[in-house]
Amino acid sequence: MTTFRVWAPNASTLEVEAEGRRTPLEQEGGGWWAVDLPGAGHGTDYAYVVNGGDPTPDPRSRWQPQGVHGPSRVYEEDHAWGDAAWTGRQLAGSVVYELHIGTFTAEGTFDAAIGKLDALVELGVDLVEVMPVAAFPGTNGWGYDGVHLYAVHDEYGGPAGFKRFVDAAHQKGLGVVLDVVYNHLGPSGNYLGVYGPYFTGTHSTPWGDAVNLDDHGSDEVRRWVIDNAVQWLDEFHVDGLRLDAVHALVDERATHLLAELAAEVDRLSTALRRPLSLIAESDRNDASFVTPREAGGYGLTAQWDDDVHHALHALLSGESQGYYADFAEDPVEALSDVLTGAFFHAGTWSSFRGRRHGKPVDRELCPAYRFVAYTQTHDQVGNRATGDRLAATLSTGRLKIGAALVLTSPFTPMLFMGEEYAASTPWQYFTDHQEPELAEAVRQGRRKEFAGHGWAEEDVPDPQDPATRDRSVLDWAERERDERGLLQWYTDLIALRRSTPELTDPRLDHVGVIVELVEGGGLVVVERGDVRVVVNLAQEPRRHVLEGPAEVLLASGDGIALDGEHIALPAESVAVVALV
Repeated sequence: MTTFRVWAPNASTLEVEAEGRRTPLEQEGGGWWAVDLPGAGHGTDYAYVVNGGDPTPDPRSRWQPQGVHGPSRVYEEDHAWGDAAWTGRQLAGSVVYELHIGTFTAEGTFDAAIGKLDALVELGVDLVEVMPVAAFPGTNGWGYDGVHLYAVHDEYGGPAGFKRFVDAAHQKGLGVVLDVVYNHLGPSGNYLGVYGPYFTGTHSTPWGDAVNLDDHGSDEVRRWVIDNAVQWLDEFHVDGLRLDAVHALVDERATHLLAELAAEVDRLSTALRRPLSLIAESDRNDASFVTPREAGGYGLTAQWDDDVHHALHALLSGESQGYYADFAEDPVEALSDVLTGAFFHAGTWSSFRGRRHGKPVDRELCPAYRFVAYTQTHDQVGNRATGDRLAATLSTGRLKIGAALVLTSPFTPMLFMGEEYAASTPWQYFTDHQEPELAEAVRQGRRKEFAGHGWAEEDVPDPQDPATRDRSVLDWAERERDERGLLQWYTDLIALRRSTPELTDPRLDHVGVIVELVEGGGLVVVERGDVRVVVNLAQEPRRHVLEGPAEVLLASGDGIALDGEHIALPAESVAVVALV
């Protein structure tokens, strides 16, 4: 027997269609309806009929094997977990690896991804951040058009497959962070409005009406969000959540949803006796998200820091269009600002926005590990017109410099899949909408977006073309060849970070940056305690005088030499040295 229970304040009548018949549900109060159905159980397909309309999926559906428009399926299967010895993974001191299940392997499934986890263990990362797996339209997509937040995309392997993936990761010593999207739902397969006020016109977002967090009926909508987070962390044993675009969670209540969620997750962490992390994505340059609740913040664990990316990208590539403009004016100064203060725009003028942006970080309240740093992410690569990675345009020397600056930084480093071996495969924006009108709207929207940046229409990949997804699949043979020598460099950097306490010291006020600007390119020295990260950005050799004798801990290539207090670096190279 299965109890079917659903929040549907919009309903005056409600039936569940299952086992070839329709059965009325009874009101429980507060907009909730329920009925016990003998004979139903794991694997039973069902749908709800609200006010005599068409059958629609469950707002809390845990399984959608027939797609986002099809019936829901009861999921009550117990997984035989093998991770009893897993005690969790703290974000502080960890290295994160972002991946997309659908393109991480040619098969695009959880089980295929399990077969590649040993490679990540050998690399040395601690946490695998999985892009959204909630059920979304079609077969292939980034996952940010999810519409059934409790269900796992069936083409990846469904809920059972995801549990196998998390279990396998834990048994190999890898934590799992799941990317979740609570700020909007996709345009196809969203039936929530049939049931209740899940959205409100009081606030708007780039996707339309906002998720209802503070209007009439919002108590249950908030509970719907928080219960979903708990499902992943508890039932699926996930170690953390990456919260997409939290600036679009419009909430004017006294206690913001994020603070409520953080408090709930803290309680769950205590009950489960393992650390749980909440990582925000925000474009506000506001450390309130990661400031403790006791100090007036939301109390999240960490947030992505795009300013670090922008500073590094401008420094390494020389690009100056769009939001890189301010960083490109003096990229070395921008790098210094982010390494010592987390944000470049900390209440300063942003020419891209045409206004002042951000506010300074309280370096006593916010240790640097609360900011996630990277040179590449799914966003920063995939939202380029052709999805070209840094490896497509940068020299090997500059790629190694970028990796070193991230992996020796005081922040929480994150890599994007394939970055560690300079993957030549692009990461392009792809969708699989089945409605012709929606597919064309997405296609034209993408072209229009990049036409404004000077891109010809024919140069922008068609998101709906299956070849766009196929081009984005990692080529694991490239990793074996490692023709540019990046894989060993990343592995050595991660090992050095783990063995050198100065490199994980999260105190921003203990980071120093020395800049030597000369004609033809500068030399930058990042001070981390007694460790120095010496970077030669020039196209010719450079020498630097250290404060005293030193030893080389790691060098990006041949030709780096120490002579007393002098270190000589060839063009576009980096050395990590320790004063002795």
